[in-house]
Amino acid sequence: MSKTGPWYIWTDFGGVLTPPIAKQMADFCAKHGLVPSEMMEAMRRVAESYGVVDPLELMDRPMITEAEWLSALDKELGGALSLTTLADAWFDGRDTNEEWVNVLREIRSEDVRVGMLSNMVPTWDKHWRKMVDAETLFDHIVLSFEEGHRKPEPGIFATAAAKAGVPPERCILVDDLEKNCAGALAEGWQAVHFQDVARAKGKLLNILHS
Repeated sequence: MSKTGPWYIWTDFGGVLTPPIAKQMADFCAKHGLVPSEMMEAMRRVAESYGVVDPLELMDRPMITEAEWLSALDKELGGALSLTTLADAWFDGRDTNEEWVNVLREIRSEDVRVGMLSNMVPTWDKHWRKMVDAETLFDHIVLSFEEGHRKPEPGIFATAAAKAGVPPERCILVDDLEKNCAGALAEGWQAVHFQDVARAKGKLLNILHS
């Protein structure tokens, strides 16, 4: 292990500590009689109406409330989505990626700390905390709705590195989205594009022992 200070691993939540987002979307749509492509297109149109590109930016920055977002989305879907909250439905039956949790516990040590860095919707906060033991797994938690900026923006990486108390080059982002990994690299971080546990673990260990 390098002697130039501790490493800090920042893991994403959705798509890393959970199954892939595409699978979760497919499961959600199947339960509610929706077509995933139509759902995504409706989300895109709602985001566009507010002048943003990322469909979830409206909520995880946040710019509007979940209720306002659902109302706009329901109109785009012609009344096909009658929900008062997305959180309960989105997290219903959602599994934790326990294999990845075990990797983080295995790697975490005096020289390797672990945090969670996620674009998170305010109303989802209590739900994800039921899926992992945040107090024992993470040294720090950085969430977009609390910070007012989100991945892949520079500000959230600066905030995370400052909370970790290590220079950017000692931070490693593990994320399922390549654009977030690119954002981290642009800020001097290391990054691991998460595709599966085995490959992510291997890449992490290569960085930690380089």
